[in-house]
Amino acid sequence: MLKLSNVSKNYASPDGGAPVEILKKISLELAVGEAIAIVGPSGSGKSTLLNIMGALDRPTSGTVQIGDRDFATLNESGLAYIRNHEIGFIFQLHHLLPQCSILENVLIPTLTNPAELQTEAALKRAEQLLERVGLKHRLSHRPGQLSGGECQRVAVVRALINRPKLLLADEPTGSLDHASATNLGRLLLEINEEEKVALVLVTHSLELAKQMPRVLELRDGTLK
Repeated sequence: MLKLSNVSKNYASPDGGAPVEILKKISLELAVGEAIAIVGPSGSGKSTLLNIMGALDRPTSGTVQIGDRDFATLNESGLAYIRNHEIGFIFQLHHLLPQCSILENVLIPTLTNPAELQTEAALKRAEQLLERVGLKHRLSHRPGQLSGGECQRVAVVRALINRPKLLLADEPTGSLDHASATNLGRLLLEINEEEKVALVLVTHSLELAKQMPRVLELRDGTLK
């Protein structure tokens, strides 16, 4: 479903010297519905790799594909469509809009399809997903009225609203307490199985990573 072939990423050196190589010829295949964790020390390039998987950044060399579509052949409009419809993103901070209700926050990704925004199907899916994560009774609440763990659950629902094929989570428990982090990790795995959505979880927490069926380590620019 997701395939990376010899992906490398370089950045210009701040002192004008040789480029800094962050990722070195990384190859990875992810099957439909598979779940993996990527661990590694701070600064190892985990977030860079996730951004490349999510079409938020382009590799210096190598290819990235979802299905049979090569990201390199797509223009910005095509990449934006994939980001919105086929990939869901969860970050360390939930990035919920404080002035909007929980339901409105969940529906934000549907704004690119205005005709679908208030359709019965979109609202029904939002309500069903919020019920699934135990927050249906909070539809009209605003983020400031929820705990950190609850806000992250809303972020998970928002990432799923457009039925993506791939869910990318970048340190999703980094700002949570231990109990909330454990519960969110369990929830992500349950969602992975129920929705048949492939999951890539980047984390510095070995305890969280061990909940995933497959764990890879990013070190010195290579994935092992």
